[in-house]
Amino acid sequence: MIQNFDFMVLDFIQSNIRNIFLDKIMPFITYLGSGGLIWIFVALLLIFIKKYRICGIEMITGLLTGLLIGNIILKNLVMRERPCWINESIDMLISVPKDYSFPSGHTMSGFCCAVILLCFDKRIGIPAIILASIIAFSRLYLYVHFPTDILAGGIIGCIIAFFVVFSFNKI
Repeated sequence: MIQNFDFMVLDFIQSNIRNIFLDKIMPFITYLGSGGLIWIFVALLLIFIKKYRICGIEMITGLLTGLLIGNIILKNLVMRERPCWINESIDMLISVPKDYSFPSGHTMSGFCCAVILLCFDKRIGIPAIILASIIAFSRLYLYVHFPTDILAGGIIGCIIAFFVVFSFNKI
């Protein structure tokens, strides 16, 4: 039942939103989130700015926690196939990922870091939330995640972020 809903959303995107312009930019947008690339870059940059050093350290802590919980534990525990593995008729714009689908690591790392930034400074947090959302949508657009993978990744990322911020505030 859930998978039917997931495919309905993915098929809607393929039929009604997919276009030549987005076909060109979505692979780049998804690349920004690959391996937490953009978030690692931002975190390292913040670590070198005294005012934002703790925020950068919190981001790295959140990314490492998400890697352990999401990519190492949950993906291998749930072992959910990706939509592009099930429906091979979609013209793929990126190479087909080899790891499991649930939860979305791109979304988890994006929302984890964006929420940490939001807790620290709304002026950089709000654009980060927008970027994390666009990266998450790119995963649907590119047919490599189900909507429920994205939802779970976002929720887990937010929980990790709040836990990290809370823990650092207690220390």
